[in-house]
Amino acid sequence: MTAPIDVTTDAIPLVLTMEQAARRLGIGRTLMYELVASGEVASVTIGRLRRIPARCLAEYVDRLITASPAARSAA
Repeated sequence: MTAPIDVTTDAIPLVLTMEQAARRLGIGRTLMYELVASGEVASVTIGRLRRIPARCLAEYVDRLITASPAARSAA
């Protein structure tokens, strides 16, 4: 008998490929690579693979919201 699958954690990957991360942000793959290369979005190396932790995407978006002029004027 196999262990039950925890849908709450298995449905959302902990780390994403560049393509998956780009899709989640709604941007192109090239821009995603630029964001990682510039350090704006953090990434990790797992073996020979470059992956984007899902929480790093949320942190990036939070920084964009904080830095946006609309967010400052609404406060």
